[in-house]
Amino acid sequence: MFEFAWPWLFLLLPLPWLLRRMLPPVSPGQALHLPQPGLRLAATGGNAVRSVAPWLLALAWSCLVAAAARPQWVGPPQAQQRSGRALLMAVDLSGSMRTPDMELAGQPVSRFGAVKAIAGNFIDRRRGDEMGLILFGSQAFLVTPLTYDLDAVRAQLQGAEVGLAGTETAIGDAIAIAVRRLSELPEQARVLVLLTDGVNNAGSITPLEAARAAQAAGVRIYTVGIGAERMRVPGFFGAQVINPSADLDAAMLTKIAGDTGGRFFRATDSAQLADAYRAIDALEPMQQHGPSLRPRKEWFTWPLAAALLLWLLATLPRGRVRGAVA
Repeated sequence: MFEFAWPWLFLLLPLPWLLRRMLPPVSPGQALHLPQPGLRLAATGGNAVRSVAPWLLALAWSCLVAAAARPQWVGPPQAQQRSGRALLMAVDLSGSMRTPDMELAGQPVSRFGAVKAIAGNFIDRRRGDEMGLILFGSQAFLVTPLTYDLDAVRAQLQGAEVGLAGTETAIGDAIAIAVRRLSELPEQARVLVLLTDGVNNAGSITPLEAARAAQAAGVRIYTVGIGAERMRVPGFFGAQVINPSADLDAAMLTKIAGDTGGRFFRATDSAQLADAYRAIDALEPMQQHGPSLRPRKEWFTWPLAAALLLWLLATLPRGRVRGAVA
């Protein structure tokens, strides 16, 4: 559809006529002194050109005003690719995340190694969401603020290392940072995905206190407890089977999720971790019909070029000098 962005500028069309009517005419003066009394000017076709020039200038002014009014071609509505949701991921980097009790492609990997591989796929599926990354150990840090650049979020996660934020686990501080960031976006859906393998043993705020603040701010928290329940380790009397997740506070993570409208997931292996992320992806679906945007193509260059051409035609020399000897 064709339209003008600023149609009110067409009110300027009569401006030259008004100026001519209101301003006093310029008194004519002698424009050319002929050195010889017998030399005279002869105009060829001058009357016809003079009669056409005002019309050319009027058309040039009309085209100039049309260009200033910004003619545009407006396309059909197109759905935007942004969902309006803000989602933060909080990932545990405490020392226990080095425990090699997970498997990927049949090979043993650490807990954090499995998280990097599987959470990266989850990030890719959230195209259209604003996402950010919190890493926590003894302290919690917002390493990637909320952004639509999911490649930056994935790069920060892939570049992190266990122990980077300390060897203990400050779950409450991580939740508090997320609540503070998400509460600044009152009109958007606010979601936190918290992944940990232990119990809160560091930080200045308890997880349940932080969860109450999240509930008041309308932040839904999905908690993921990672770590196998059985692991064979070498011992003095041979291999022994231990529970490497004995410190995981599943009851606390379940309460945090329940109080804030989220859900707790237990991931004892890589497959369950992938299932947890797929479930969160389904519980927080992308909007299918977001706000629409109509593409616009500017066409002001055409009337602007026409105005320039008409002005050049109107100002071309209109006569020639012809002399005769008396």
